[in-house]
Amino acid sequence: MSITLDGFVCGPNNEMNWMTRSMSDEGAAWTLDKISNAGLHIMGSTTFKSMRAYWPSSGLPFAEPMNKIPKAVFTQKGAIELTGIDDTSGNLQSWNDACIATGDLAEEIKKLKAQPGKYILAHGGASFAQSLIATGLVDEYQLAVHPVVLGSGKPIFTKLHEPLYLTLLEDKTFSSGTRACVYRKNVEN
Repeated sequence: MSITLDGFVCGPNNEMNWMTRSMSDEGAAWTLDKISNAGLHIMGSTTFKSMRAYWPSSGLPFAEPMNKIPKAVFTQKGAIELTGIDDTSGNLQSWNDACIATGDLAEEIKKLKAQPGKYILAHGGASFAQSLIATGLVDEYQLAVHPVVLGSGKPIFTKLHEPLYLTLLEDKTFSSGTRACVYRKNVEN
């Protein structure tokens, strides 16, 4: 997840244009590696709808793994309307076949984590990330910390019931000043 130096994942009105100003080729390669090696992409329904509308027709290097890797979408509404996009490339298949999870978030995550395969990668807006973090079931945080301060916006670490202690696994700084930090949740949490 991309985050600002002052801890926001987007501006107060969901602005995210600040990310592209500090994107570098090496940072994009790091992100592509993280996205490509996931076994499942999970997200909330709002993010799912916007990504489903964007990635099938995108020519960016991220498009292939975004379109190929299976998805699970979390919604409290019980159903997601999947209309409005014509696709002759077949890139919508994994989007249309997404698992729709409507139960308790923690229970649904436990079921997904119990399945064999590579790691689960969460995409999402601040609200989904906050709820996911609050479950205590996030094992690893892959953060791209951008050299920008917004002053206000939407943070993701706001629903913690106690401090979250982490161990740094990876720390890379790119030429743009963006810093990729991967943290694992301490076992004693």
